[in-house]
Amino acid sequence: MIQRTRIKICGITREADLEVAVQSGADALGFVFYDKSPRHVSLDRAVELVRHLPPFVTPVGLFVNAHPALIEEACERLPTLLLQFHGDETPAACECYQRPYVRAARMAADFDLLDFARKFSTAQAVLLDAHVDGYGGGGKVFDWSLIPSGVACPVVLSGGLNPANVIDGVRHVRPWAVDVSSGVEVTKGIKDPALIRRFCAAVREADELQQVQQMA
Repeated sequence: MIQRTRIKICGITREADLEVAVQSGADALGFVFYDKSPRHVSLDRAVELVRHLPPFVTPVGLFVNAHPALIEEACERLPTLLLQFHGDETPAACECYQRPYVRAARMAADFDLLDFARKFSTAQAVLLDAHVDGYGGGGKVFDWSLIPSGVACPVVLSGGLNPANVIDGVRHVRPWAVDVSSGVEVTKGIKDPALIRRFCAAVREADELQQVQQMA
């Protein structure tokens, strides 16, 4: 049986966007605690938003070289928060909060993902994003052929995904999950309900196509 691809919608800033994402079948919603991001939300705002999440939808906190006090407070105020590290955090820095975490990897031709995954062997998953200036993928698609086989932990595919290309991404990479932000927005931090629905439907379609292919 083909494993169902999980869906994360990142950069949530509004209740309306949260509700559409949940109704469309998102498994996780991302809240950006990096103050240089246009999708940044304060911890107080994130707490307000997370109150609207139903059971079994996971809140994810995105941090970039954050002060430990912020992460500790986020863990205290959001008990179900999954941590996602996008900066220069070491394995020890990711592990010290004793909380499940995802580690972002910036994919480039000379990047050794297998070694990276071994170093972060305690991560729940590695999130693959494009290598651009600054932090985050900048809404850019990277070369999926750079992903080696045999990565030691689940893979989350990110970087420039949208309703038009996510089927190809799922079928080519076969990731544990996909992560989208700018690909379902009308402007930075403001989601488009129709794009969210189309994105989630496309992921389900990709899973169905893989199931049919496996049975053929």
